Amino acid sequence: MPPTMRAAIITAPGAPDVLAIQPRPIPTPGETEVLVRVVGSALNRADLVQRAGGYPAPPGVPADIPGLEFSGIVDQCGPAVTNWAPGDRVFGLVPGGAHAEYLVTDCRTLARVPDSLDLHTAGAIPEAFIPAHDALRQAQFKRGERVLVHAVGSGVGLAAVQLIRALGGIPYGTARSAPKLDAARALGMEDGWIPERAEDNAPRFAEQVTAATNGKGVDVILDLVGGAYVAEGVRALAMRGRLVLIGLLAGPSANVDLRRVLSRRLNVRGTVLRARALDERIEFTTAFVQEVVPLIAEGQLRAIIERSYNLDDIAAAHAELGGNDVAGKLALHIADEALS
Repeated sequence: MPPTMRAAIITAPGAPDVLAIQPRPIPTPGETEVLVRVVGSALNRADLVQRAGGYPAPPGVPADIPGLEFSGIVDQCGPAVTNWAPGDRVFGLVPGGAHAEYLVTDCRTLARVPDSLDLHTAGAIPEAFIPAHDALRQAQFKRGERVLVHAVGSGVGLAAVQLIRALGGIPYGTARSAPKLDAARALGMEDGWIPERAEDNAPRFAEQVTAATNGKGVDVILDLVGGAYVAEGVRALAMRGRLVLIGLLAGPSANVDLRRVLSRRLNVRGTVLRARALDERIEFTTAFVQEVVPLIAEGQLRAIIERSYNLDDIAAAHAELGGNDVAGKLALHIADEALS
């Protein structure tokens, strides 16, 4: 019988109680892959949607093991791998399968964990900082620009605030509660708002944004919410502003005033990470290694972890994240860092 590992399994679509810890075969690395003994990970909203049956894993990824980010120790290397060796401390993103004791991934999608960082903390970094950094790159963000971040109290939102400040920008934000805005302010957010609601329940924040920016509006919006936030975001953008749609927490539809998009020469684009081809995953990992990891090593950027759970308690972690009160990340402790 092949060696096995413990993994969080989605036994059927449903509520958190469909999750179970079960044995699965330890995967074997391919030609350019490495086998990583997973130490840390974290929970993300995509895991909740996958568990409920709404976000199936891409082809070639474990269909019933969630988890998009990890930290750990290289255990084995494929025959063509020359840039990593057993014992190396690594972290990164995968399209799925990270909530298990082992995973395999292409050697070019790994980043080296800074010596100053423990692996349990490192496991909560990739799915916060890589999406935020990639979205800023796609927006062609420049030093001095004003950036509005929706869901600013989320893991990606708090990472974005730190990145914008570290790269010389001015971050603003929206959130659904004062504690989440407070968490963002503590990391450098210039100003933030709980959106007011119009009679049709649509969010209203453009006037506050315009007033806070002396009538100019923001240059970039990182929108993790979607729905009616897109239309109101278009109203909050400066001339030649850019909106990058990252999430759809408020729904998949928006009634956008296209006249404003034309007259102000706005750019509205969408982005995902999980479904990208290998060459694109290598590209955003390389950018992360070059531009973000040094800032993490210097202590300018840090993971914001509200609470940590053991793998055995993953159902409780799903339930807490689903309550929408978490500011930052819920980390998962998969194993001890020390090799047994």
